[in-house]
Amino acid sequence: MARLYEKTVPVPPEEFVRVEWESLRSYVADVLKAYNVPEEHSKIVADVLVSADLMGIESHGVQRLRRYTVGIQVGSVNPKTSISIVKESPSTAWIDGGSGLGHVVAYNAMEIAIKKAMDTGVSVVGIRNSHHFGIAGYYALQAVKSNMIGLVMTNSEALVAYTHTVGRNVGTNPIAFGFPTRNPPPILFDAATSVIPIGKVEVYAKEGKKMPLGWAISPEGRLLDDPKEVLARKGAVLPLGGFGEEFGGHKGAGLALVVDLLCGVLTGANYGRNVKHTTDKERANVGHFMMAINIDKLTSLDYFLQRVEEYKGYVKSLSKISEDAEIWIPGEKAWLTMETRKKIGIPVHKNILKEIMEEGEKVGVEFKVKVLKDTA
Repeated sequence: MARLYEKTVPVPPEEFVRVEWESLRSYVADVLKAYNVPEEHSKIVADVLVSADLMGIESHGVQRLRRYTVGIQVGSVNPKTSISIVKESPSTAWIDGGSGLGHVVAYNAMEIAIKKAMDTGVSVVGIRNSHHFGIAGYYALQAVKSNMIGLVMTNSEALVAYTHTVGRNVGTNPIAFGFPTRNPPPILFDAATSVIPIGKVEVYAKEGKKMPLGWAISPEGRLLDDPKEVLARKGAVLPLGGFGEEFGGHKGAGLALVVDLLCGVLTGANYGRNVKHTTDKERANVGHFMMAINIDKLTSLDYFLQRVEEYKGYVKSLSKISEDAEIWIPGEKAWLTMETRKKIGIPVHKNILKEIMEEGEKVGVEFKVKVLKDTA
């Protein structure tokens, strides 16, 4: 039985409430249906958002609901997502997302990638004309469920200051890798190519917290710790590695550039400052890039799973820096957090809870989320 563990602890606890995850997911789906999103699609989006909260990735959880409803209202997002294949081969597909909800576009694109990899061993799918799709790891795990390795990346609207520049010039451009394992959890690496995603700044602003210096800079290049100032003045997040080159900021910027080349340039989607936000009137034209690798076509699946367990054991046996230090495999914290929150509920800040309740009130959807308790 998995131990109770949360990678993010609600602080201060009196400002949070724990809610039951399935009723939260149903509520989010109902709100989206009221905005003319088909039922099947609303369930996909709701599952992606609530999965993020379950995994402790609150930046991409239900706090993003308003972003998508506003996008639908202004006409940027097509609520009735319909993808089309522009060009394909046995192992590749080039997809147009029709400016639909990115979650639905990405889910269906990965299903296509998995189906192709069943036959060809490796598949590549490029997507244009999509929108923000939530957590990249969700779609990598789709491949994992089929005993495949999944690679997923997406570009985003410009939010990051490229090394030695000021202003928002490139996206947070996350990359996710998923690997099946014999024993849970699967290995999942999912990270932005910036120090943090902009959603974390949004969460800090909504919760009234200060940020650590080193996350973001002002339009003039001054380090900021006020998330509201970052958002109001369009400050920029720093690339992975931070300010300048001393700690590898140029490497994070380089990774962001590679993601833009694969997701934007290759697919015909927008890139850099051309990518629009979900709530802009002009369609975002976000690009995604996915790969599915059928392990059994390359080697024996059983052999691979055995070696993965051996490798996990190798990592866990490394000498610790201190007695109380814990060695984690990528995805382990998120999995334990998910298992814990399915039992004790998802902690949602009261300001965020109020915001998602308002989204339902606007369209006559009753708030039927089961509140378990305050976290205090």
